[in-house]
Amino acid sequence: MSTPTPDVARIAIFVDVQNIYYTTRDVYQRQFNYRTLWQRISEQGDIVYATAYAIHRGDDQQHKFQSALKHIGFEVKLKPYITRKDGSAKGDWDVGITIDVLAMAPNVDTVIILSGDGDFDLLVQAIKSKYQISVEVYGVPGLTAKSLKDAASIYHAIGADLLI
Repeated sequence: MSTPTPDVARIAIFVDVQNIYYTTRDVYQRQFNYRTLWQRISEQGDIVYATAYAIHRGDDQQHKFQSALKHIGFEVKLKPYITRKDGSAKGDWDVGITIDVLAMAPNVDTVIILSGDGDFDLLVQAIKSKYQISVEVYGVPGLTAKSLKDAASIYHAIGADLLI
């Protein structure tokens, strides 16, 4: 992350890693290109905060991915992957992302959320209203909630230009 420059937009990025992974895989059978995203956003201003929220399973492939995210400039926050007694799995970061967005929103000009999860629509509406900031959402077309797209200042459809 960079040191803020006067009169340059201050940007915070929040990535729902599981949502982006599964939606790009399901629609495109490809992976999201975080390096290209970082380059694109850094052209808009100073990235003062960037966190990727992921689930920890402890495998080598996942560790390499997390290291790559850190190398790009993201802080990586991990939660354990939990398997319930009935065999279903749990591991989402909605509350954690929301808490961090609410903490950072007063300090930035733009919040960027990578997720298609409609649960974030109320959060987006709230911070836009309270802090008069821009909120951009990146999500996969067809798998991004309409309510989230409608709440965003700008919706960016993830397409081939942001895939590996």
